[in-house]
Amino acid sequence: MRHGKYPFIIGFLAVPVALYAIFVVGAYLQMFRLSLTDWSGYGTFKDVGFDNFVKLWNDEVIWIALRHNGYLLLLLPIVTIAIALLFAFLLNVGGGSKGGMTQGVWGSKVYRVVFFFPQLLALALVAVIFQRVYGPDKSGMINGLLPDSWEPWLFLADEKWALTCILIVLIWQAVGFYVVLFSAGMGSIGQEIYEAAALDGASRITLFFKITLPLLWGNIQVAWIYLGIAAFDAFALVNIMTVNQGGPNNSTQVLSMQIYLNAFKYSQAGYASAIGVVLFFLALSFAWLTLRVNRSDSVDA
Repeated sequence: MRHGKYPFIIGFLAVPVALYAIFVVGAYLQMFRLSLTDWSGYGTFKDVGFDNFVKLWNDEVIWIALRHNGYLLLLLPIVTIAIALLFAFLLNVGGGSKGGMTQGVWGSKVYRVVFFFPQLLALALVAVIFQRVYGPDKSGMINGLLPDSWEPWLFLADEKWALTCILIVLIWQAVGFYVVLFSAGMGSIGQEIYEAAALDGASRITLFFKITLPLLWGNIQVAWIYLGIAAFDAFALVNIMTVNQGGPNNSTQVLSMQIYLNAFKYSQAGYASAIGVVLFFLALSFAWLTLRVNRSDSVDA
């Protein structure tokens, strides 16, 4: 049995590793190759060296898009994790102690399912729904609730608020998943820890900051990485919801949208690949820095 272990493992892993190498690693290598060409998306192409990256450096729209991705990267993880932690705490510990067992607020099982509903919807469908929520006239849900004497708010047509509207939808769609993730983490924290703290007179705020938050730190780090990578994307919402795919006046432009526009609208697939290379290294650097900081925290602890 032991004699045949390695052939079995090799045979079991060979196919998935080969598929990963062809369809994932191969796709990345092809993107790197195309970023050094003038390929339009059709026909032949010629090498242009680093011209695409020089053009990218001098492209004002790219810097605007990068700034917007930075805005999402700063706020999406912080707000989503804060809301998800609060909800998860209320659903698991917020009801206090009963019969020696900590429990969530009344109806917590129902709330847990309701919070997860947005995760069951495709992001494209979420975008269509919120297009109607943000409707710029009285047919929009929010404007329809305002008094008739008030002027309708333009929301997605307002340069100052359009990107914030996209951020709110991203948070709304993501919170449910992280409520479930943090609830699972809180479920692994021993009941005796909460009971001992409750016997010592710890308040719910103390339970949250002194027990729950430190013991969930690993889950929070994972959530931070996933949300950070999501902040580098946001393509579906920007593509469907915004005026002229990134407008008005590039106020909601992001790097993923620039890749799409250059590849499929402006026929500059080589340039789009160069933007993709930059986006790849930005996401990779963010994940590496986050893991590096977390590792330092673990060592210090």
